[in-house]
Amino acid sequence: MPRKRSRKLKTYQTSLGFYDQAVAAPSMKAALEAWGARSNLFHQGIAKQTDDPDIVAATMAAPGVVLRRPVGSDGPFTEHAELPTDLADDEDKPRSRSRPKSKSKSKPKKRPARIATKSSRTDDDQDARRAAAAFAKEEQRRESARRKEEAARAKERARRDKAVAAAEAALDKARHEHQARTDEIEAERAALDERAEAEETRWDKQRMKLEDAVRRARE
Repeated sequence: MPRKRSRKLKTYQTSLGFYDQAVAAPSMKAALEAWGARSNLFHQGIAKQTDDPDIVAATMAAPGVVLRRPVGSDGPFTEHAELPTDLADDEDKPRSRSRPKSKSKSKPKKRPARIATKSSRTDDDQDARRAAAAFAKEEQRRESARRKEEAARAKERARRDKAVAAAEAALDKARHEHQARTDEIEAERAALDERAEAEETRWDKQRMKLEDAVRRARE
């Protein structure tokens, strides 16, 4: 029997609330389920597939686990991320009536592009295969648990059906016995009625004969 090939995992990224979120999943649908999204974020342009090697490496190390980082930052994705620092600073600072002068923001330095060598691509492929294998193993575990639960439910149904069949058989047996006894009593009652009728007929004949004898004796 041919082995079922495991689906290759991909890394998907989105921004929800105060966090950027990323997850390694076999499909966009699986990623939306992991994020708990109620709408298609990909169609809305809020989510996308990413090939960033740092993000891919982080998600592939924990397939199916949603990783986060403060929104707008370029830090690493982790399972437990803190709130954005600018949000925390805004909460701590008192609000001023006068609006401070805006300062020109310096453009962030672009990170140098990483040159993918044959060795790094091989390592990435190995990591991707290991992550896909881990995801497939977790799916197999869930499937095995589901089959065990279904087998337990089937066993319970069989036990209940057997008990019901035994109770119905006992009821049918008792019903037949009751009917047999009722028929026997009815037969005995019919025989008694016949004997009683024969006795009445005999008595009528005897009574009439004796009454004639009494009448003749009085004459």
